[in-house]
Amino acid sequence: MELKPYLESATSSVFAAMPQLSGGWPLVGHLREFQQDPVEMLSQGVDRHGDLYQFKLGPKRFALFSGPDAHDAYFGASDDQLDPKSVYRFTVPIFGRGVAYDVAPEVMTEQLGFLFPALRQSNMVRFASIMFDEASGFADRMGDEGELDLPVAMNQLTVNIASRCLLGEEARREVDAGFAAAYHELQNGINTLGFFFPRFPIPAHRRRDRAREKVVEIFGRIMAERRATGAEFEDFMGALMRARYKNGRALTDDEISGILLTALFAGQHTSAVLATWMGLELVRASSYLNRIRSELKKVYAAGDGMTLATLNQQELIENAVRESERLHPPLILLIRRVVHSLTYRGQVVPKGTLAMVSPAVSHRLADVFAKPERFDPDRIAAPRSEHKAHQYALVGFGGGKHRCMGKNFAIMQIKALWTVLLDRFDFSLQSTFPVPNYGSWVTGPQEPCRVAYKRRTESSVFR
Repeated sequence: MELKPYLESATSSVFAAMPQLSGGWPLVGHLREFQQDPVEMLSQGVDRHGDLYQFKLGPKRFALFSGPDAHDAYFGASDDQLDPKSVYRFTVPIFGRGVAYDVAPEVMTEQLGFLFPALRQSNMVRFASIMFDEASGFADRMGDEGELDLPVAMNQLTVNIASRCLLGEEARREVDAGFAAAYHELQNGINTLGFFFPRFPIPAHRRRDRAREKVVEIFGRIMAERRATGAEFEDFMGALMRARYKNGRALTDDEISGILLTALFAGQHTSAVLATWMGLELVRASSYLNRIRSELKKVYAAGDGMTLATLNQQELIENAVRESERLHPPLILLIRRVVHSLTYRGQVVPKGTLAMVSPAVSHRLADVFAKPERFDPDRIAAPRSEHKAHQYALVGFGGGKHRCMGKNFAIMQIKALWTVLLDRFDFSLQSTFPVPNYGSWVTGPQEPCRVAYKRRTESSVFR
């Protein structure tokens, strides 16, 4: 799409200023409302001002781009126009120096490009059996009935799957020997305060820094053992150990550890949250859940077991994943800094502004999605296909050149783990449907979030 009519450098005084959200407080702007419920606050601005408006959080000016046309402009802009690096430097204490948002965009692209071979089709075929194995083992340990704190359970299960698929069998063995606990502290290091002050000496940040040292030590030990044996592996770690920059230089162990953490956060943390929300929605959507189970009987009637091919046939559960992505995107905010003043449809977005897209807001626009507050996986299916009405209607995995490279892996593992759990158990929510926890950068439900489960009397579809 040609972006010039939407987004261009502002060079003329004929351009109008962005509308500004009223009602802010002196000095803090809309910070108080934003901390309480950012989605509600931002949605009110869209209702008043449309697809582009500005507001302040403390001293910082933000501009919200909402809806497909505004998304076109946002995701189509180059990094030297809308820069993500300067915004996401709060991740540097987690991922480390010399990787991801601590390097130039072209270097980050090269680093993440090293991982693509590990996501090739042949590995995805292998991942399907690993996902089934991990989900089945988890289900075996659940017994016949009990309760789960669902966010905790989904985090544990996706850590097990992601570590084994993406990092290797050695990393999976380390999960129960300290890796999972350290990784959890790293997750807690991504918080709202850390976005503004990533080095602020609060207990969560001190634990984060100690946890990173632990994870790097574990990764370093595994790499040393691999080099000693001379064995090669087709996982992310193996791909990075073999990789070379364009200038021929090999990656250092610290660079490898940082890129692995970058990939793991992208592929696991958000997946755990999305898997949690989907489970909660399906628990209260009994009629759709029954249709999923009927589909499982058809797909697995031959008794061949879970494969990439069978997962690809499970359309109903995939539609539930995508609808959960729409209604509960784990990343409710995507932010970039405006490097040069620009315009969108004649409105000036000044240099230095923090340009924002909110999937949680845009996914609930009634002119894009019918009855947007309703959980309705059938909106994803043909012929409705509401998420395909525009290339940027559904942006839970981002868009443009920074779209999540692990999107297919994430969807696949959520389908696999819930296929096993729904085949084995009936679930019921033990309290009211939870509200989002906006205190975390990745927005899951407020905890504890407990569900009861009981083993189904009907025979499993897996023989």
